[in-house]
Amino acid sequence: QVQVVESGGGLVQPGGSLRLSCTANENIASFSFMNWYRQAPGKQRELVATIIKTGTTRYAESVKGRFTISTDGAKNTVYLQMNSLKPEDTAVYYCNLQDFRDYWGQGTQVTVSS
Repeated sequence: QVQVVESGGGLVQPGGSLRLSCTANENIASFSFMNWYRQAPGKQRELVATIIKTGTTRYAESVKGRFTISTDGAKNTVYLQMNSLKPEDTAVYYCNLQDFRDYWGQGTQVTVSS
């Protein structure tokens, strides 16, 4: 059973930075797609960033230039570096790993507020 655990969320002021981590109990090289989603109160879950097995990355328009997704295979971890945070980035952030199935973490809260 694949287990996915996110960490790194918290309260940050506008303009600040956070780095989220997503650690799996299996070799992340086995996953075709590794994604970060977020869900704000009253809104649908949205895809924020993707890193494909080949290393290609994709971002939602709202976070381009501010967020960076990366991996550390030795640690079986996917990161989301978030810079220049805005209040509208406030949400629960979820890690999603895909091979033939979807695996989700429990989410980590990010709150951007002064």
